[in-house]
Amino acid sequence: MTPGRGAAGGDRHVDAFLRHLADERNLSEHTLTAYRGDLDDLRRFLTDYYGTPEWRWPTVDRLTLRSFLGSLERRGLARRTAARKLSALRTFFAFLHLEGEVESDPTRGVRTPKGDRPLPEFLSRGEMDAVFEVAEARAADNTLRGTRDLVILELLYGSGVRLSELHGLDRADLDLVSEQMKVRGKGRKERVVPITEPAALAVRRYELRRAEAIAGARRPDRRALLVNPSGRRFSRRGIQRTVHELIEEGGGTETAGVHSLRHSFATHLLDGGADLMSVKELLGHVSLSTTQIYTHTSRERLKQVHRQAHPRSE
Repeated sequence: MTPGRGAAGGDRHVDAFLRHLADERNLSEHTLTAYRGDLDDLRRFLTDYYGTPEWRWPTVDRLTLRSFLGSLERRGLARRTAARKLSALRTFFAFLHLEGEVESDPTRGVRTPKGDRPLPEFLSRGEMDAVFEVAEARAADNTLRGTRDLVILELLYGSGVRLSELHGLDRADLDLVSEQMKVRGKGRKERVVPITEPAALAVRRYELRRAEAIAGARRPDRRALLVNPSGRRFSRRGIQRTVHELIEEGGGTETAGVHSLRHSFATHLLDGGADLMSVKELLGHVSLSTTQIYTHTSRERLKQVHRQAHPRSE
């Protein structure tokens, strides 16, 4: 069998593999170039790992590939990139095995690196105040849209509900006296969450405009909390558009949206001293690990404040 021939030399097995991908799978030139780059990356590593360019593909085993993945991490590559490279290697070694070039596929015993979990985007308290100023100014006009926009913001940020949960809310789900509401989360699981006093006040002001829309409609949805001028349930897209407009007018980022309000709700609760289990229940998470990402968000924010404010942080 042809040896690996180092980083600069060619490899007939790699060439045959790429021809196979081009002919049998009809992959684009861009994808083939990516495959070659990933395999060249491995070949460079193997030359250093074995200390010679005369290594051969059958000598590559599971521990060698694990070492390769470790080298990627030390180089600072994202786990997503490492997972993509491993996927390319799986396809390559499966090809070699089918061609009888290796006795077994060494990638079978190598676990795929878990992808990097991006930190959720959230708004600072100051940014939230600016968004609320916009919403409250709209509500002051006492129109259906203005009063409804404030209700949307108060419930998303004040109670941390998901978009689907807010969209599916019926008026009967809200108890303004006890200031709580029933929401249906993922899997139609119900939970009761508190609503803030400003949210209850916003709903009371909005109810007059809601009643007018329903009374003047032909086929109104009398159950829905949020309605459009035709008395029908306000759409998810409409809620998303409303939130984007409010955040944009308040000076927020273009990428912030409904999800950012839920993330802000959780982050600000933890910043204020709330315990993780309580936040988990409020968010309707099944697993505590899902909620724990917000503790990391809070730590990152504190580190940023420290770097910006402390005279010896630079």
